Amino acid sequence: MSEKIFESPEERLNELRNLISERGTVRIDKLSVDLGVSEMTIRRDLDELEVLGVARRVRGGAIAMGPEPFANRHRHNARAKARIAAKLLPLLPSSGTVAFDASSTIHRLASSLETARDLVVVTNGLDTFDGVVGKAGITAWLTGGTLEPTTGSLVGPLAAHAAEGFLYDLFVCSAAALDQKVGSSEASVAESDVKRAFSQTSSRIILAVDHSKLGARDQARMFDLKDVALLVTDLDPDDARLDAYRSEVDLL
Repeated sequence: MSEKIFESPEERLNELRNLISERGTVRIDKLSVDLGVSEMTIRRDLDELEVLGVARRVRGGAIAMGPEPFANRHRHNARAKARIAAKLLPLLPSSGTVAFDASSTIHRLASSLETARDLVVVTNGLDTFDGVVGKAGITAWLTGGTLEPTTGSLVGPLAAHAAEGFLYDLFVCSAAALDQKVGSSEASVAESDVKRAFSQTSSRIILAVDHSKLGARDQARMFDLKDVALLVTDLDPDDARLDAYRSEVDLL
């Protein structure tokens, strides 16, 4: 069998991830035909997606999984998230009000924040709140809401209502996936509802995603690229993998 040409392993994984998300249950033999790659390649990719919490291997295929636990997400692509946090840190004001989502990428940023003078940080992430509470120059607010047990985020009407109660200079958030046509997407509608609430009263939205999420789609649609002031990734802004987004949003 002649294999389909992908520009990178990440592109192939993202395509496979999209198919799993759309179908719920997939078979190795069918995926091999659909993607034009060998069954051995599909097995290796499914093994990797299982480690990422995207799918669970079953006999002859795999099934889609729900949102991945925060502790697991925090370990994945740690080097990429550290680079993103380093890019984001100088963008934060020393005073004012900012919103942080509950993602592991933004948690890393929150834990690195040391230069605030009079900064209010509002978040729906328990781990992110723990990362900033008690730091000099920071007043930390947790939205409240219903705990989403796998992600450690607070969701539901109470979380959304609290998120809308502040006026933000910035909303800094990540995404489960980012597609050049549909924009960012989340693993659940509950997650997207709270992020939408944060964005309603934010002057600017900064979206931070690592390269493994590019070209992918998840369950709940979130931001159009035109609504995002800046896209921050672990890649160099001139990297060809960002070409599809270059005309729609500023890159860092």
